[in-house]
Amino acid sequence: MAKKDKKSKEAKKARTAEKQKKNASKGEVKNKKLAKKLGDDEEEDEDIDEILAQFAEKQRQFEAVNIEVCKRPSRRLNPTLVANPIHGKRELILFGGESTEGKVSRFYNDLYTYSIDNDTWRKISSQNAPLPRSSHAMCAHPSGIVLLFGGEFSSPKQSTFYHYGDTWIFDADEKEWMKIDQKRGPSARSGHRLAVWKNYIIMHGGFRDLGAMSTYLNDVWLFDITSYKWIQVEFPPNHPIPDARSGHSLVPSADGAVLHGGYCKVKAKKGLQKGKVLSDCWYLKMKADPTAIRFERRRKQGFNPSPRVGCSLVYHKNRGILFGGVYDYEESEEQLDSEFFNNLYSYQIETNRWYNLALKPQRKRQQVKEVKTRDEDLEDILNAILAKAKLNDDEENEEVDHELSQIEKLKQQEEEDAKEDVTLTEYPVMNKLPHPRFNATTCVVDDTLYVFGGVFERGELEFNLDSMYAIDLGKLDGVKVLWEDLSELDKDEVNSDDEFEDDDDDDEDDDEEEESDTKLEAEDEEEEEEEEEEEEEDEIPDVRPWLPHPKAFESLRAFYVRTGAQFLEWSISSNREARGKYLKKAAFDLCEDRFWERREQVSIAEENLDEMGGVGEVIEKDQSKNTKRR
Repeated sequence: MAKKDKKSKEAKKARTAEKQKKNASKGEVKNKKLAKKLGDDEEEDEDIDEILAQFAEKQRQFEAVNIEVCKRPSRRLNPTLVANPIHGKRELILFGGESTEGKVSRFYNDLYTYSIDNDTWRKISSQNAPLPRSSHAMCAHPSGIVLLFGGEFSSPKQSTFYHYGDTWIFDADEKEWMKIDQKRGPSARSGHRLAVWKNYIIMHGGFRDLGAMSTYLNDVWLFDITSYKWIQVEFPPNHPIPDARSGHSLVPSADGAVLHGGYCKVKAKKGLQKGKVLSDCWYLKMKADPTAIRFERRRKQGFNPSPRVGCSLVYHKNRGILFGGVYDYEESEEQLDSEFFNNLYSYQIETNRWYNLALKPQRKRQQVKEVKTRDEDLEDILNAILAKAKLNDDEENEEVDHELSQIEKLKQQEEEDAKEDVTLTEYPVMNKLPHPRFNATTCVVDDTLYVFGGVFERGELEFNLDSMYAIDLGKLDGVKVLWEDLSELDKDEVNSDDEFEDDDDDDEDDDEEEESDTKLEAEDEEEEEEEEEEEEEDEIPDVRPWLPHPKAFESLRAFYVRTGAQFLEWSISSNREARGKYLKKAAFDLCEDRFWERREQVSIAEENLDEMGGVGEVIEKDQSKNTKRR
């Protein structure tokens, strides 16, 4: 009996254990199903090292930069074009823009570079890049970065509109983008302007389209490149500041930045807004302490360009260069008559004066064989001046400088040899300025102005001009046409002429004829006034008459060879702590500033000589070896 009870208990235990095992198995299956639903399936969990490796690969692909040689950029409106800020890098950087085909708009976020030396376009693509946009602002800083802020984007049929308020840094050397996140920064906007001052990038103005109304801005922000932070400039309550605006000019200077012109909208009848063209000028006086920054209004003096919008000054050697623009004459509430410009102007920042830049006939420039001797003679003279003042570099430094100079010469020779292997395109040069337009994108590299695209209107038709030009601001002897396709414009002009010839209805309103005649008379009067003002400007005030003056048809190099010793003596008196090569650099910088400071006056002298008989060829003689006639 005891044996039976024992066996019965053991069987019962076995059944209980088996039941528990089944229940545990069911529970495990149930937990697995639940974990799968919740995405927490431990059995299919991946190795953490593999997960991190996959993440690193995705990040690498995201940050990877692909650079490929390509054809020129497609035509587009309102991109940005800046010069590569890296010293000695002659390269343009173009980003973004928009185009419209029919009623469909397309926005771009592609980045192009144009190497001037080897005439090559490259497209740079990366997943880590700003979103497509136009009417944004970019500014290059000498430290090697380019700042991008804001811009706009719309749906293809422009039913919805969006403004960006993001900040991006582009490394001009590595060709990489980096987004800057800051909670309290500038508001989203388009049409704003940027300029460099020391370790700051200044931003002013812009607008936001709110649908029925547009809001224009007049705030000033500073981006500190040392901390990558935005700082808003707060002005005292009663301090006068410029009106809110967009599409204006903001040109850097040694003491801050000059603000000129722009566009805004003001209240009109029935709650509507109407456009207003601004032509005022302000000087933003910068200080290391942002609370001490102030605006000063500049008075107009001498000749000034007629009011216009769709054009902005670009910086070149202590002056601004302006091209093109448009002005709308309000004929009636339903119709606007527009005047488009293709004038080229310079604005001297120090003297606050405008000058017209006219093209000149091309001339051959012949150099004499003793040019190398002249350079060597100048170097000996400079070294003698430094030795007399006991300001030569130390012997060790001189040896290092000599070695570096030889390396630089070898590098330059290699680059020149490489250039000879590349077959450069011979571009046509025309002796007239590009077709009138507004919103052209402009940029200066060294002493050459580049003009990309622009807009022209005829009636209700808008033409996105597919073109790019280069103008030597030193010679002004023509316009190099990198490309120009005005076929749509020419075709429409032919069609317009045909319609005009076929139109037999000559019943024109007498009042319209009188208005047209009045307008033409007013334009003629303006032209006469401008001519009189230009005649009065034959002698341009010289703010530094004690410095040597460039001669007519004299190149910067010839000017420096002739006057380098004088500029070195001035540099020694102005830079007490500097020595050797630093004083030589200061002397050349001063000479270059002087050359461009008096460029407009020299141009007047050259034009006068042309009128007297013309100059066909310029020969640079060796002034150091003049001999008396016997």
